[in-house]
Amino acid sequence: MNKNAIEKLLWSIALPGFGQLLNQKYVKGVLFIFLEYLVNIQSNFNEAIISSFHGDTNTSIEQINFNWLMFYPCLYFFSMWDAVKDANGGGKNSPFLFLPFVFAAYFVTIGLIYSPDIKVFGVLFGPIFLPMLFVIPGVIIGLVIKKFITSFII
Repeated sequence: MNKNAIEKLLWSIALPGFGQLLNQKYVKGVLFIFLEYLVNIQSNFNEAIISSFHGDTNTSIEQINFNWLMFYPCLYFFSMWDAVKDANGGGKNSPFLFLPFVFAAYFVTIGLIYSPDIKVFGVLFGPIFLPMLFVIPGVIIGLVIKKFITSFII
């Protein structure tokens, strides 16, 4: 991944749509920002983030609208992938670039689903921190599958 793509990735992590704006894909950028805003507001995501960072996990679970927040992982990781792909010239030089992003979205969604129930070492991480932890195995599995597939095709 080149320096330009890393910049777009980091801006997309900050807010979905920013990477697209930097790639001069204005319609996509504004659409991603609008969708992020819509899902964020409808799911009460910011309120739950504040509660979680204050250590009140049970309140964050009560505040979250899981039906809306289930859209967020796919929107978030798709926005990141799209920004990186466009920054890399349409992804022609990096086949299967999408795999780490897709698997991260899958795993974060699973982490979100089970976040009210799963305790790690007796700690309830809740709907903010548990999905964040699930990014790690998602990206790793996506990278391993990407490496496996590209080693047989290329």
